[in-house]
Parts: sequence; C-alpha cells; structure tokens
Amino acid sequence: MQRLSQPIVVGIGHCCRDTICTVEEYPHEDGSTHILSMDDSQGGGAVATALVAVSRLGAHAELIASIGDDAVGDAMLEEFAREGVGTRFVNRISGGRSSVSIVMVDPNKGTRTKFPYRDDLPPLVFDEERRRMIKSASVVHLDGTNYENALSAARIARKFGTPVSLDGCAMQADNAKNLALAAMADVLIMNARYPLRVSGQTNLDDALHAMAALGGARVVAATCGREGCWALVDGNVCHFSAFPVDAVDTTGAGDVFHGAFLVAWLGGESVAESFRFASAVAALKCTRFGGRAGIPTREAVGTFLAAQHR
Repeated sequence: MQRLSQPIVVGIGHCCRDTICTVEEYPHEDGSTHILSMDDSQGGGAVATALVAVSRLGAHAELIASIGDDAVGDAMLEEFAREGVGTRFVNRISGGRSSVSIVMVDPNKGTRTKFPYRDDLPPLVFDEERRRMIKSASVVHLDGTNYENALSAARIARKFGTPVSLDGCAMQADNAKNLALAAMADVLIMNARYPLRVSGQTNLDDALHAMAALGGARVVAATCGREGCWALVDGNVCHFSAFPVDAVDTTGAGDVFHGAFLVAWLGGESVAESFRFASAVAALKCTRFGGRAGIPTREAVGTFLAAQHR
C-alpha cells in the first residue's frame, strides 16, 4: 500500500460522556457496593474514542455526528478540540439530549461494566459538504450503534470508492441488518461475540471466514481482550497475542485498537504489523483509568515495542 503522509479518518458513530466509577467489588443483584473513585472528565463512544486515538497517533481525524446543545455536548466538543479531532461536521441539536454512560470498573481485574443512557437525537443528514468529506477520506470508520446513520454513510463511501471500516460491537436485533452492514466493510474488526452471532457459526475460525465471505472485506478480525485477537491473514486464521501489562481499566480498549490499526494500516504497514501496533496501543491505554487518558503517543508506542525485543 502506498504510504500516506497523514491519513484522513472520518468517523460516523456514537459519542457520549463517561463517568468512570471504580468500585470496591461488583455488586450482586439486589445488593450494593462502595464507589472508591469517580472520574467524569473523559468522553466515550466507539467511533469517537477511536478518532481520539487516530489524532493522538498523528493522523487526521474528522467526526460527523449530532450531539445535544446541553452541557454534556459542550464538554464533548471541548475535549475533541483539545485532542485535535475535527468537529466542523458536528451538528448541535436544539433541545437534544447528549448521551452519557456510567462505567463500573473492578480494580482487582481492570474489567468494566457499562450502563449507557442513549441520546434522543434525529438521524444524520448527509449534505453535500459531508458527502465531500467522506469522498476525500482515506477511510470511513463506523460503529453501527445508530444503524441508519451507519448504513447511509457506508453507502455514500462505497459510491465514492472510500474504504469502510466497521467496529463490530453494536448488534441489531434484526440480524439481516447486521449482515447488510458487515457486507459493506473493507475493514471488519469485531468483538468475539459479534462474528459468532451474526454468522451463526459455532467456532470463531468458521465465523471469521463466513464474515469475510459476506462482501470480501480485506481485513477481518475478532478481538478478545487479554487473549489477543484472531485475524484472517492470507486466508488463514492467525493469532496475535496481547501485550502483558498491569491493566487497571479496559474501558475503550477495543475502540482504541481500531483507531491504532487504521493509522498503521493506512500508513503502509502490513496487516500483521498493524495488528501488533494496535495491540501495543490498546495495552498501554489499559494502564490508566478511562477510555482515553491512557492513549499513548506514537513515540511512546515505539518505545514500548522496542522494549519488547530486549
């Protein structure tokens, strides 16, 4: 692949504001637990967090989205500005409610449980300016949380020949919708549950092959947290190990993995090297609380990877 000086990743997907609560232990049903700490300084959402990673790693990120004209929306825009994510195509909806999410983190394992409160915003309108942005992008990254928005964006991208990347995490009740969206992806990186449910296969190898056959995606993979990821490389399922770190919070690790993979892949790295780079970025993210605070710079990733060879 020809190396691009600064790839342009355009994202269309979910934006929210996270409140990260570290708890003493996970509560049982009808029980309670103590909150040890709270942090509401970081945003969330699969595509939004991926774009923050893209920007921090040195590529150009543009968000196409709608958010409410509330305090949560204000905080989102302030954070995007600090992180260098373009927001000229973000609509503020008068009277609209932006999305928030409560995230409960187990400090003993670093695992998290999310409680999203969705927004009440209307579908996106892809006017001529937004369509031109999609046309000029190196890739369009989607998460499928809002199916109609994702499908419209994918169709526009396909019309212009812009590659489509799909974060396979949000599943629709109607599986035909999942199949239709996945079939439009050139880069299809999913959580481990997504390919099994969508394909109907019972083992991951067969599921990955089935997902690849939907539309001929160039990259097909499933991420499995600390177990690493499995990906199709030259027609074979290969395993890429996760880097061992002292994880304190896995919130946003998959989102960051997507952004990092796209930066490396669009920059001319092989699929295998791009997965290795993404695994390193996701691992470093997990060493700090929240979905975005731990996203490293490109220099920090290079130092981390160099240390793995010592």
